[in-house]
Amino acid sequence: MLLRVDFLTSKMEEQNQQISKSFWIKLFLVPLAMFGFAFALVPLYDTFCDITGLNGRTSSSTYDGKPISVDKTRTITVDFLAATAPGFPVKFYPVTKKMTVTPGKMYTINYYAENRSDEVIIGQAVPSVAPGSAATHLKKLECFCFTNQKFEPKVPVEMPVRFFVDSELDKEIKNITLSYNFLKVKNAATEGVAGL
Repeated sequence: MLLRVDFLTSKMEEQNQQISKSFWIKLFLVPLAMFGFAFALVPLYDTFCDITGLNGRTSSSTYDGKPISVDKTRTITVDFLAATAPGFPVKFYPVTKKMTVTPGKMYTINYYAENRSDEVIIGQAVPSVAPGSAATHLKKLECFCFTNQKFEPKVPVEMPVRFFVDSELDKEIKNITLSYNFLKVKNAATEGVAGL
């Protein structure tokens, strides 16, 4: 009987060692896999948004030089919004808050910015379009969002946006919102920065 108890005890210890080894391997691999997934998620999401126009991403909505057809049978209201990230000391807003546009016609509006701090600030504007399905139809020919912007202390600037709304935009869409969020660029090199 004692021999059987010893045999069972050694079997249980062997199973516990196997379970313990398996547990530690899983405990190491699961966070590693989670980190890898999180690392890959941002580029996957960016690619998905560029393809579908989801989340109002406009990175691929610049004008490609094709002839523009004007649709004089309808108009679309475009609202312009502005925001800045916390700690970004630049006053930033659209000079024109709302505009009625004809699809296919070119328009130019200006955004105003003024660095309220005593140091040079470098920022990047991130555009967003709502509804998301309209993002690929709002084409920008000129935009301060194309490059980093350098703001000198206490110097006001007007930054133009030249755009048109593609006439292929879904006829159900009557209103588009174009918004920009300015973020501070940390450790930005001076090359490639638009001087304002």
